[in-house]
Parts: sequence; C-alpha cells; structure tokens
Amino acid sequence: MTENPDAAGGTSGGGQRRELTVRLVVPEMDCPSCAQKVDKSLQRVDGITDATLQPTTGTANVTYDPDRTSEADVVKAIEAAGYEVVGGSDAEGDERNQETDGVDIAPPSEVWTSPRAKKTWLGAAFVTLGLLFEFLLTGQNVTVASVLEYPLHIADVLFLGAVAASGIPVVRSGYYSAKNRSLDIDLLMGTAIIAATGIGYFVEAATLAVLFSIAELLEDYAMDRARDSLRELMELSPDEATVLRDGEEVTVPAEEVDVGETVVVRPGDKIPLDGTVIEGESAVDQSPITGESVPVDKTAGDEVYAGAINEEGYLEVEVTSTAGDSTLSRIIEMVQGAQAKKTESEQFVDRFSGYYTPLVVVLAILTAAIPPLVIADPVSVDVAGYGFTFAGDWQTWFIRGLTLLVIACPCAFVISTPVSVVSGITSAAKNGVLIKGGNYLEAMGEVDAVALDKTGTLTKGELAVTDVVPVGDTTEGDLLRRAAGLERRSEHPIAAAILARAEEASVDDFPDLSGFESLTGKGIRGEINGETYYAGKPALFEELGFDLSRTRRETDGGVVAEDASSSNDGAFAEDALASLEREGKTVVLVGTESELLGAIAIADEVRPASKRAVERLHELGVERVVMLTGDNEGTARAIAEQVGVDEYRAELLPEDKVDAVEELQAEYGEVAMVGDGINDAPALATAEVGVAMGAAGTDTALETADIALMGDDVGKLPYLYDLSHTANGVIRQNIWASLGVKALLAVGVPIGLVSVALAVVVGDMGMSLGVTGNAMRLSRIEPDHLVDT
Repeated sequence: MTENPDAAGGTSGGGQRRELTVRLVVPEMDCPSCAQKVDKSLQRVDGITDATLQPTTGTANVTYDPDRTSEADVVKAIEAAGYEVVGGSDAEGDERNQETDGVDIAPPSEVWTSPRAKKTWLGAAFVTLGLLFEFLLTGQNVTVASVLEYPLHIADVLFLGAVAASGIPVVRSGYYSAKNRSLDIDLLMGTAIIAATGIGYFVEAATLAVLFSIAELLEDYAMDRARDSLRELMELSPDEATVLRDGEEVTVPAEEVDVGETVVVRPGDKIPLDGTVIEGESAVDQSPITGESVPVDKTAGDEVYAGAINEEGYLEVEVTSTAGDSTLSRIIEMVQGAQAKKTESEQFVDRFSGYYTPLVVVLAILTAAIPPLVIADPVSVDVAGYGFTFAGDWQTWFIRGLTLLVIACPCAFVISTPVSVVSGITSAAKNGVLIKGGNYLEAMGEVDAVALDKTGTLTKGELAVTDVVPVGDTTEGDLLRRAAGLERRSEHPIAAAILARAEEASVDDFPDLSGFESLTGKGIRGEINGETYYAGKPALFEELGFDLSRTRRETDGGVVAEDASSSNDGAFAEDALASLEREGKTVVLVGTESELLGAIAIADEVRPASKRAVERLHELGVERVVMLTGDNEGTARAIAEQVGVDEYRAELLPEDKVDAVEELQAEYGEVAMVGDGINDAPALATAEVGVAMGAAGTDTALETADIALMGDDVGKLPYLYDLSHTANGVIRQNIWASLGVKALLAVGVPIGLVSVALAVVVGDMGMSLGVTGNAMRLSRIEPDHLVDT
C-alpha cells in the first residue's frame, strides 16, 4: 500500500486531500467480465477515487480517500461482487495476509484439485450415472419420489444432484452478476440452469452445469498458464541478500538492504540488488535484464543489475538502489502497467461485445417464445438439398433458446486480445525488450518505416582506433608509443581511444614528454627527447610543409591539386588517407616537422549486428529504413553504406530529426524512431512508436520511451518488429475465429444442428482454450543471434 499525500482536492480544513492506494490480489478475477463486475461494485463505494483492475494478473489497484472510506470497505465491495481477496493491508498497516501481502500477481492455483474442481467432478459422476439409468438401465430407472405430483426417477435425482454440485457455484456467480447489473456469462449460464431445472429439463440443466464448470476450470488453467510468464519474471529477483555488516556476512531479506551497503555475491548466486562492483571480477549473465546472449565481464566500477546471475567469480557490490527501485522492479511494474493500456483491438472488442450480448439474449428469448406460438403444424424446409422440419412444440424451442443463451456469452471473443497482449509483452520483457503498453505492441507491428539514430544505435557511441598505418621504418608499436606519449596529457575522446589501443597492444613504456601544447582545432604537440612531435589532423601537417594531396586524392569526384610532387608524398600509399576518410574515420597523423611516422584512424565503430538488423527488417516487410544523424555528410554516407540503410540524412539538429520523421510519416505511413531516449526525445515523441536503446539502469529512457531495448543491442529491433507483427496477426485470428464460430453456431441453432453441449464445448470452452493457446505461441518467438558471439 502506498500513500499519495499530494493528491488534488481539499479537506474540511482547507488542506490537501490525503489518498491511499492499496494493491489487492483477486485470483478469481480472471476475465474482463469479472473485472467489469468488480468495477461496478467498487463504483458504489463513496470515497474510491480510482480503480485499476487487471484480470491477467488477478490484481486490483484501488485508490481511496481514507477520510471517507477504508480498505475494509474496498475489500467488502470486491467480495460483494463474488470474489475472494487474498492480499492487502489496511490504512493502519495491519496485514490481512502475511503470505500474499505486497505480491504483484495472483499466486498459482491448484486448478484441478480446488473446491470448484471437486464439485465439478462430483457433478460429472452424477451426470454419467444419470445418463446410464436414463438410456441404458431403463428397467432399473424407477420412481423414487415425487414433487407436486411430478415423479422423480433415479436418473432425475442423479441429474438434480449434478445441478446441485456443479450448478450452484454458477448460479451463485450469476446472482452476483445480477446484483451488480452485469450481463455476463455467469448470469446467462445461471439463468439457463435455473430455467431448465424449473421446467423439468433435468438432463439439459445437469449437462449445462457440468460442461460449463469444466469449461471454467479449463479457462482458469489457461489463464494460470498466461500468468506463469509474469511469475517467472517476478521470480528473477532474489528474496534474500548476503550483506557485510560490522565485518560479518549477514543474510537478510532483500527489501531490508539500504543504499550504500555492500552485498556479497558468490558464483552461481543471483545479484540481489542494483549496484556497483567494488571488489572482485566475474562474468555475469544479465540476460534476464538486457537479453544479452553471452555473459558480460564485470570488474570494479562496473554496474550490475538485480536478477542477473554471477557465473564464476566472487563479487562485492555496493548497493545503489533499494529492492523496490531496482531496474528489474521497474521492468516488472511497467510490464504490469502495460496491460492496463488497451489496444485499438481491445477497444473494438469492448464496444462490439456491448451490443453483441444483449442482441443475442433478446434473440434467445424470441427463439424460445415465438415459434411455438406461430407454428401450428410441423413445417418442412429444403435448404441446399437438406431437409429441415420446424415443429411448434415448446420443449424444442426452449432448448434452442437455451442454446442461444449459451452462445450469447462473448467470453472467448473478449479475452482474445488481452491474453495475446500479456503473452507478447512478458515474452519481450524476458528477452530484454520492455514494451510499455499493448497499444505500442500493436503499433510496432504496423510500422511502415523505421528511422534510426546513428551514434549509439547503429554505432557503439564510443571512439575506437580502427587502423594503425605506420610508414617507412616505423613499426606499429613505435607509432602507438609516440602517439600515446603525446596524448597522455590530452582529455580529448580521441586521446582516450589511442591510449586504450596502446593498452590493448601492451605498449606502456611511454617516452618522457615536456612542453605539451594543445593546438585548438588542429591537434597537439610536445617535446620527446628534445625533439618536437605532433599529432593531429592532416591539415596540421600540410601547414608544416607536407604535401599530402596524392594520399588524400578523392576517387569519387573530389578535386585535388595537380602539383603533387614532394619528397614526402610517398610516405603513404596513393589514396590511403582518402580511403580512410571516405569510410567516415577521423585520421590522426603522428610525426615531427621533418618526418611522418604514420597515421591512426579512429571511428565510432559500427555495431556488429547493425548491417544484419537492417537486412532483417527489410526481410520482415519494413518498407523503408532511414538513418538520421547530426554527424557530417562524409561520416554519415560511410556508415549508411556500411549498414545498408535505404537513405540517410546528415547534419540534423533535434528539430530537423522531427521534420524528417514527419516527412517519413507523410510518405510511408506509420514510423518507429529508434534513438538513445534522451537526445532524440523530440523525434521519439513524434513517431508512432519511440524505441530507446540501452535503457537498463537509465531512468530517463525507461520513463520517456514507448519501448526500451534494455541492452545496447540493435539486433533486438527485428525481433521486436517480428513479435509485434505476429502478435497483431494472432489478435486478428483470435477475434475473427471467435466471431466466426459464434456466428456459425448461432445460425445452426434455429435449424436444430447445435445442441447445448456443442455450444458449451465448442463455442465457450473450445474457443477460450483456442484463443489462449494461440496467444501462447508468441512466447516461442526468440531473438535471432545476428552476429557470431
């Protein structure tokens, strides 16, 4: 339970109104009609200001004014709708249920051994015996009692026993539905069972009660399976942590660890909280958070996330966030919140079912009442070569009206979209992709063009040495030694890249440097062993008298000087520097006033997966892939050619990226923008879907993007599009299959082709299982490994 002291509204004293929010677990609230019933009951409680009901998780978030109502009243309202509350805490902090307080999803249920299941199996046994006496042991089916002069045989008593065992829970739920004015499956089925029993149709009443109870159990099982994916996500976070306190290791609940404390993580343990490594080194499997396919090496100073698995080494981690604020906790919270955002398909289904159910109920009543009044004698009709006889007896048309009443329930139709959304979103979260709403899942699958930022998206966002080109008698080691010796005093990112390359090459015996000077916009210089050395742009060395025109000769139409003759022009191969520059690399020359030692090329390296990701997007059906960057034309062209985008736009300011996205929308349709979530925020907001790269541990990216790729892996983009596109197909299949089957059954009822049993087994139970099973297919979609790891 959380307190919101800043809520709008005043108290009698003129201050701000205090509001409390409680999260309650309601396991049996597992379908939209259940949630609707609970919502109507909550609306009648004065003081409740907001209620978010999530049948896919079996939870209810209720915000209320404690001066006008209490949590006890909230719980009573939910129970008045016919559902048990198993978690929550009241405003004074007293726990209702120690085991479930604070949980974020209904606990696993023992579907097949629950009290409801036992009553169902008892009812099924009674029906089986009743049918045995009714149709096989007719001689033993004797009268055992009578009610109002109506004889009751053994079979009748058994059927009534089945109604009592399996039907009473249905009728009870129907009572609560009627009480809350909710025209749902429970009310329809309860009405049908009572009506059939009341006029002596014991076989139909018992069959309906048992089959519907079995259907309910199967739907509960299917929903529990859907909830399993969320439970798996929540189970990633350890419950306990080993903390160093006063020099000793103490095992405590993870939520009791404070920021700044040190936790110990041994090989094979899960990291309990977000933090920074302060001692030890290890490979850490952080795929539960970022979806990375290989463990990541962690040493002192590196970030680690709660839920990641320590593979081999010993680590001591300084905690940087509490259990409730960890990256994993935020992911779980956002995944749960995502289900509350209805997609366009869900909104359509809600509107349609609002008309569908009342219409079919009226049709059922008319079917039961009108034909017996207007058909005096049997009427034979020939339809497509098939003969049908319509009689006017009440029993026949009552059964057909009863069957239509069963078909009137849009249960499978209503759950077709939510189960698909929860399956898709939780599957994505387990693969390092956080989708913050079903509407974004749906929208991503419909995009026609994808706009990609360059730096940090297609490239790594970090400068690195790509080429070391010594000339003359200079070796790579000598070149790196002189360059690193000069750059040690510089704080430029290029200097960091050169020093990193020198370290990789085990070059560490740097010469002594004196007289260091930064030449703004050109490079640096300093004295080594009494001689002045320079490191900088080719233009700096041209000022020193070197003629580099031949080595910088353009081969794509550029113009160079014709008098390329000098003792220094043979230092590099012809076109060598131009070739590096055409690849978008920054060239740093190293030498003295009289001698060139060589060149070092530096670039923001293209991610290994970028080229294949672009190719895969095209294969999946994305019409246009465009790179947007603020970088210069040459670099943009080189990167674009390397990764294979359809077009690129360079030297763009943030507002220019917005214009580019709007142009793509006008030309192609719906656009997804992929960037870092901060610098590209305007463009991300303008696109139909904004996708942030590398959002793990980044609060801003998690909050601002519609979808977040938790790791720096652009290779997840095709997976995201594939998942979303497939999810849209599954949603459409579920919706139209549900409608189609209901329509066929409804057409078959008046002509006697559909029985009550068939309506329950196919129209309700079968379709509910079908749409759930179809939705579960989304969990089998996995990211492609676009590079050889």
